Amino acid sequence: MKRVGVRCDVGPGRGIGHVMRCLAIAEEVRRRGVELVFVCDAYTVPWAAEQIASRGMAVERAVWSPDEHVQLFKRLQLDAVVFDSYDLDASVYSAVRASLPTLAIVDGDFRGAEADVLVDQNLAAELDHPDLPRDAIRLAGLRYVMVRDEILDHRPAAAPEDRTSAVPRVFAFFGGTDAFGAGPYVAHALAATGLPFEATVVAPAPDLAARIAAVELQPHQRLDVIGPTAQLAARVRDADLTVSASGTSTWELLCLGATAALVCVVDNQVMGYERAVGTGAAAGLGLLSALQQDRSSADQVLEGLLGDPAERGRLARAGWELVDGRGRERVADALLRLI
Repeated sequence: MKRVGVRCDVGPGRGIGHVMRCLAIAEEVRRRGVELVFVCDAYTVPWAAEQIASRGMAVERAVWSPDEHVQLFKRLQLDAVVFDSYDLDASVYSAVRASLPTLAIVDGDFRGAEADVLVDQNLAAELDHPDLPRDAIRLAGLRYVMVRDEILDHRPAAAPEDRTSAVPRVFAFFGGTDAFGAGPYVAHALAATGLPFEATVVAPAPDLAARIAAVELQPHQRLDVIGPTAQLAARVRDADLTVSASGTSTWELLCLGATAALVCVVDNQVMGYERAVGTGAAAGLGLLSALQQDRSSADQVLEGLLGDPAERGRLARAGWELVDGRGRERVADALLRLI
């Protein structure tokens, strides 16, 4: 049996986005009879560790130097490696590529990544033409969005229709850790609309949960706080409006046909945020840094979405059409051709 290693970032400050999209490609190649081994510090985020373990995939703790990677991958008897990291030194990629076929998942800037295949699944990435490493190929754009089984199982078979709930249901989450504390600010912005809603906000930490629960609501508004959930896709499908960070989860929301309102919580999300909002497939609430200072523009966007079922339906259909859910198959094809 062939064996592929997945070397990805994860941590309380980094979040779990790298793990989530790596799980998507891992599920696909395992479906084709390949064994997977994750190399990451998943133990630092128990929910991420549970996601990997629940799929029966092994985990090795992260190493950092080029020599450590080469030695570990030799011990694991890998046939290829998938990288998804913002933190690794460029020398790691070249050292591993000298001995094994490699695929690197990137977001615009390669950050020194050298690999046989470079995958940039961001919207309109195919319009960029960066210089590539020697003998490398690049797969770019939404055709290559990697979506997990959980999402694919809940993808509507047809484009979503308008949903005219008397009281809109809102679901808000900001990654597995909400590392930048977006939840309380979005909760305040929802309350400030003055419109009825029933919201569920994911708070991975007790302090965030307390701050969200303390938001003052109108009598016709309801807000529940929950911890990280493995039923994320089902909750998105049930919601009339989903608010999320503009990261890896953006493409999952579009695949699900969700009405998505995005917050750009960190600089490396700016490009994806601007492109997603620019297509009209998602609404933009702005940068978190700006929202922390003045939420008036976010209040207005949320007020419009809560009060306009037709606009919610338009956004949902536009997103559903952009992401077809087959990107991981195309990436797996490219990876397995290397072996």
